[in-house]
Amino acid sequence: MLIQYGQALGDYIYDIFVAKFDFWLAFGLIAQLAFAARFLVQWIASERAGKSVVPLAFWFFSIGGGFLTLIYGLVKREPVIIIGQLASNIIYIRNVMLIFKNHAKGSETLDH
Repeated sequence: MLIQYGQALGDYIYDIFVAKFDFWLAFGLIAQLAFAARFLVQWIASERAGKSVVPLAFWFFSIGGGFLTLIYGLVKREPVIIIGQLASNIIYIRNVMLIFKNHAKGSETLDH
């Protein structure tokens, strides 16, 4: 019984990652890796600071990975991915806008 489950799992994984491998699967995997890299960036920055921080690079990886994942969702016609990434990218871009706005205000007060 366990051998049958193991074979079925092996067949399933083969079907998904080998038999169906094409450009768009590779693109989607790269998009997901770019998106996941944001957590690595955030973790390293937090370890260096000794507290939880969200560096600007986190937001840029979020936008880049989210945009690539959105393209993947559009090509694959996946409504869950499309809706999720559209909404998320709006939030990521808005966060970057707020960061730059606050940095500009901070530099204005320092100059005067």
